[in-house]
Amino acid sequence: MDFTGSSGGGGDPRQIEESKPLLGEMSATEGSKMGAARCRRPLLHCNGMRYKLLQEGDIQVCVIRHPRTFLSKILTSKYLRRWEPHHLALAENSLASATPTGYMENSISYSAIEDVQLLSWENAPKYCLQLTIPGGTVLLQAANSYLRDQWFHSLQWKKKIYKYKKVLSNPSRWEVVLKEIRTLVDMALTSPLQDDSIHQAPLEIVSKLLSENTNLTTQDHESIIVAIAPLLENNHPPPDLCEFFCKHCRERPRSMVVIEVFTPVVQRILKHNMDFGKCPRLRLFTQEYILALNELNAGMEVVKKFIHSMHGPTGQCPHPRVLPNLVAVCLAAIYSCYEEFINSRDNSPSLKEIRNGCQQQCDRKPNLPLRLLHTSPDLVSQEASLAESRLKSVIVTSSEIHVEVERNNTANQKMTANVGNDSEPNLIDCLMVSPTCSTMSIELSSQADRILGCYVEILKMLSDYDDWRPALASLLQPIPFPKEALAHEKFTKELKYVIQRFAEDPRQEVHSCLLSVRAGKDGWFQLYSPGGVACDDDGELFASMVRVCNNVHILMGSCYKTKKFLLSLAENKLGPCMLLALRGNQTMVEILCLMLEYNIIDNNDTQLQIISTLESTDVGKRMYEQLCDRQRELKELQRKGGPTRLTLPSKSTDADLARLLSSGSFGNLENLSLAFTNVTSACAEHLIKLPSLKQLNLWSTQFGDAGLRLLSEHLTMLQVLNLCETPVTDAGLLALSSMKSLCSLNMNSTKLSADTYEDLKAKLPNLKEVDVRYTEAW
Repeated sequence: MDFTGSSGGGGDPRQIEESKPLLGEMSATEGSKMGAARCRRPLLHCNGMRYKLLQEGDIQVCVIRHPRTFLSKILTSKYLRRWEPHHLALAENSLASATPTGYMENSISYSAIEDVQLLSWENAPKYCLQLTIPGGTVLLQAANSYLRDQWFHSLQWKKKIYKYKKVLSNPSRWEVVLKEIRTLVDMALTSPLQDDSIHQAPLEIVSKLLSENTNLTTQDHESIIVAIAPLLENNHPPPDLCEFFCKHCRERPRSMVVIEVFTPVVQRILKHNMDFGKCPRLRLFTQEYILALNELNAGMEVVKKFIHSMHGPTGQCPHPRVLPNLVAVCLAAIYSCYEEFINSRDNSPSLKEIRNGCQQQCDRKPNLPLRLLHTSPDLVSQEASLAESRLKSVIVTSSEIHVEVERNNTANQKMTANVGNDSEPNLIDCLMVSPTCSTMSIELSSQADRILGCYVEILKMLSDYDDWRPALASLLQPIPFPKEALAHEKFTKELKYVIQRFAEDPRQEVHSCLLSVRAGKDGWFQLYSPGGVACDDDGELFASMVRVCNNVHILMGSCYKTKKFLLSLAENKLGPCMLLALRGNQTMVEILCLMLEYNIIDNNDTQLQIISTLESTDVGKRMYEQLCDRQRELKELQRKGGPTRLTLPSKSTDADLARLLSSGSFGNLENLSLAFTNVTSACAEHLIKLPSLKQLNLWSTQFGDAGLRLLSEHLTMLQVLNLCETPVTDAGLLALSSMKSLCSLNMNSTKLSADTYEDLKAKLPNLKEVDVRYTEAW
């Protein structure tokens, strides 16, 4: 009687030609110069049933202790030995029972299993498989044929993986090792088992092999990479393998292996990785791969094609994880350029100390990487007493950073006045160094400079995609760069292109990210404004941030045409605004006019200086005259008299309301009903000019969030407001918290949320009547 083995549904493997990589711009001539062999091997696939790898399960066990020559007689006997039910676990090294008694009192090592076969002859036990061990046979009987085949393939897999771990743990000849690796890969590709560990286990074995044998030749490197390439198409490489790939990218960036094998691996990482924090070596491998692309003859053109391949040919990238992963790689690479500089913070003067000149040079420990140059107070006082007008220049170098600071005596006197100030300034304040005080020039090493140039260029490429720009602006809004980078003139100059793209984008979710992410923290708007550390163009980028586009302000015309925004400019950037207006910048002229119109400036002398600035240019003179005309009309509108109640007819528009309010005096108007009209948020500019308005009915209009924000800043005495069936949302309704006089508020059928409702109740103490029916808060 003979035993026959079956694979349980596995068919003959067939060869399928793999698709070519997306980066195929390298010529055959260039590839031949590198001496790299073809990196593509055909993929092997298995047809038929697929099974999940078993880790444990219930099965019947029978152990027969006898010489193998008598097995046929025993198996055909009607007095077959008894069967025991066991819960078996397929561990890493052995087959063991959860209840080690009877037949399975001792576990069976995979190394002791000589063969695994299916029993399929006549009169054999149904759904049974045979394990041949020294001195006997173990029979396993499953409940059905599918479970039998699942146990069969799982046992075979565990046995072979155990064997390869032992063989590859002590390599002797690398040609034999390479052959075993190829056999291992083919086994994983042809296995009918469908489980993540089927492809991960061979990768981990190879990864351990490489980590324990660091003296391999370059040819060995490439041969191993080629051998495991098919497994990497649907699996992330383990951490040790990532380190091995990084080393190959650094040592042989022009190898064809980088283009043909690593490209699909990196593409999969960028498309599917969810958190580089959990697997930082994947990020490092992606970073080194991009730098290797940059080392090719075409340089950044190859990188650009790679970025385009990640985005796709359509206007919308189908993979939402690509952009965050690319930005994470860029930020980490840029940080690494200044890492040596950052690590020296504890033993070198801070930017605040440099600005204040409070740390003496002799107090610093010698032979430490210098952070930034400083001048001692004693030297400052000596220079001041001598009244020297020449510039002092000191240069200090380290392996990574070269810093040069120049000061004159006037600046040093100003700095000595700040020596006793211990308050910690914010980021921009730390970096703010007046041009009259000092000039800082940070020079990176050639390697760090190449890395910086590559990844800043990638940020520029990302900002060119319209669908990526909103998310990119949001990711960069917190200014996620070290302050050493922000103090580096080359970095801020190159990054200026990205900020310019944000400023030119008409979408509010993009250009709003130029402002600070929260109160008290500066943003790109402050960093690139005149006087900011990154400003090198006399305010041209600053002006473009508030540029008029199609007669509507990009920044000010959306949600920032508010007193808060103008007050911020008046407090921090009034001087630069006046200087640009004096040079004829129309945007700055309009800003100054709005400051006068909304009474932002209280000081009479400052008001007169603004007026003189406006009258010094033709555009300023014209816009100031228009402002005066509007002010005269405003005075006429606010003059006491006219009706106290007013109701506009239904279907009235913003233009109708403006025409009506310009026809006479409405200084006594207290109750205005615009219910069921076609007015929008644009009419808010006229409503805020009504000084006595206490009741406003906007029922079933198109009045939205932007109008509510404007009303909340100007009509603080409003008592009754009806927003029923308007398109307002939480974003606009939250602004009502500043209207402390509100006692009646109708938000029926709006997009009010329960959280916003609770917030409004807490912040409006006089609120007595509230209608929130047909909202989330109802």
